[in-house]
Amino acid sequence: MSDLTGRVALVTGATGHLGQAMSLALAEAGAHVIVNARRATRCTALVDQLKARGLSAETAAFDVTDAEAVASFIARRGRETPLHILVNNAAQGRGGTMETATDTDYSDAYEIAVLAAQRLVRGLLPALRRARRQDGDAAIINIASMYGVVSPDLRNYDTAEGSNPPFYGAAKAGLIQLTRYCACQFGPEGIRCNAITPGPFPHPAAQLELPAMVDNLVSRVPMGRIGSASEIGGPVVFLASPAASFVTGAVIPVDGGWTAW
Repeated sequence: MSDLTGRVALVTGATGHLGQAMSLALAEAGAHVIVNARRATRCTALVDQLKARGLSAETAAFDVTDAEAVASFIARRGRETPLHILVNNAAQGRGGTMETATDTDYSDAYEIAVLAAQRLVRGLLPALRRARRQDGDAAIINIASMYGVVSPDLRNYDTAEGSNPPFYGAAKAGLIQLTRYCACQFGPEGIRCNAITPGPFPHPAAQLELPAMVDNLVSRVPMGRIGSASEIGGPVVFLASPAASFVTGAVIPVDGGWTAW
């Protein structure tokens, strides 16, 4: 039911901590993965890693916040060349608080989380429709965050400035609502749209540099640990596959129970 053989997936922000895990999981399930990030060198490195495992992948280096770059990518691959899976995962990372965040922080976060996702859905809709007609299914998966649902507890962080910032959470909340609109508008066509809200998946570098913060996060998780990047792959593959054929408009937490308290 989760076999993605013959399917094509575009993963934005594919070279990041969780993006790599999603790309690997989709490729291992049989999909041909289009690896997107801003830097071509990082895209190529990930594609080489996937191909070394005998998996299918190609690079697509462009900035999802650049409308002309997105249009150019779509024109190069063909507007109606089937795309079965779109994973909107691109994000940016920096800290901040309500007191220190700037207007630009908010507009940048909204641009990459909401506008970029909308731009890709709109531009790739003919490709998604073709995939649906040709193979019976097409799926959009938006990667939001637990902080699009709840607010961070500043006591979990070494400094307020190092905490998850309000502009990030506000943008991810917007992406969750965009997911619902998308699900309702394209559901009649059989194009599914769902969101995942990852919980505490600190980067390995942060785990080494900020062990006290990681301990604080662990104390807040009902399962008593942080997530491993590989654990994001299963939910993504599920939502991308025919196994989720009647699932749309869902917001699935992958957070060890963080938002269940």
